[in-house]
Amino acid sequence: MKTVPSKWARRQPPFRVMEVLKRARELEREGRRVIHFEVGEPDFPTASVIVEAGKRALDDGHTGYTEALGIPELRNAIADDYRSRFGINIESSRIAVTSGASGALNLLFSVLLNPGDQVLMSDPGYPCNEAFVRLVGGEPIRMPVDQRTGYQPTVELVKEDWTADTVGVILATPSNPTGAMIQTAQLEAINDFVVERQGFVMVDEIYQGLVYEPDMDEVATSSLAIDPGLIVVNSFSKYFGMTGWRLGWCVVPDLLIEALERAAQNLYIAPSIVAQYAALAAYSREGFGVSEERRLRFQRRRDLMYEGLLDAGLEVPLKARGACYLYANVSSSGIDAETFSARLIEEYQVAVTPGTDFGSYRAQDHVRFAYTANEQDIRRGVEQVGHAVRRFQNEV
Repeated sequence: MKTVPSKWARRQPPFRVMEVLKRARELEREGRRVIHFEVGEPDFPTASVIVEAGKRALDDGHTGYTEALGIPELRNAIADDYRSRFGINIESSRIAVTSGASGALNLLFSVLLNPGDQVLMSDPGYPCNEAFVRLVGGEPIRMPVDQRTGYQPTVELVKEDWTADTVGVILATPSNPTGAMIQTAQLEAINDFVVERQGFVMVDEIYQGLVYEPDMDEVATSSLAIDPGLIVVNSFSKYFGMTGWRLGWCVVPDLLIEALERAAQNLYIAPSIVAQYAALAAYSREGFGVSEERRLRFQRRRDLMYEGLLDAGLEVPLKARGACYLYANVSSSGIDAETFSARLIEEYQVAVTPGTDFGSYRAQDHVRFAYTANEQDIRRGVEQVGHAVRRFQNEV
């Protein structure tokens, strides 16, 4: 019997944030109280209007398969939302409802990539994109970004790393782990360059809605306003607070939808029917009201954590424009990010994610803090961070 893992499995590093979460849960089972700044999961329960819609779906007997690309009602609701909120006309036939944004990314790379194809992505950036690309034989190519580029790729970086084997670029706005948003002019320039080379531009917009005080030049609505032919990935997890429901969607050009449907039929069959009917309620007035109130609470948390981390002696190069993270430089502590993260949870019971989860460029200098905890925990947590930083500095 074959028991040796595949080359992909052996090559794949752990998703470090989940390792941190696992250790945090172990400490909690021992009776220790941990402050969670590691996981990018809103701490609010799913809005009751969505939960009740899910219950009604069960009571109404919605327990079977749906079409592979989702129920027409939800695809239409997503298209209507693009029109009403963003003024973007997208045919519902171009929308695929998926098993989370991760399911969308898996499906998209399976229909876009051949073995050996290269995909450009930012460093730091969402780590699982590399896994999705490699799973189908593609090769992820990281583009280093930092404060000088606004923690987003520029057209110059794309041109520099584009080769004969490159077929596309994946962007994210707002981004994980920095909360950075891409400038409209840069997105347009990148898109023009890639389209000329008959490649694809995929934009991760799963934090759409969780945006705070964007500059006028930033893409704060949807990248589809730049070019309706872009590929966009989104999710009900973040703004609508439906992480455990595992539901997302993507918008693709007409020429891709048939291949995407075949892939969905074979790989996932269909998204959760209960989650789909529940998600319809997210687009209600009450659903939007809850999501918007929570966005404002996230903004207050961001401000509180940002000031607290500065007071703790850390550098935060970018005050996040969106998402739910701050990417802090911990080099002033005198220790690297993985040691900082490990000691912080063991000695101070504050869980954070080391920058090595998001790439390699200056990764050992940075740690991601998620402001998904309540304000009391944020105050207590950043105070503990300050104690830790001073102690670590004194030890050097």
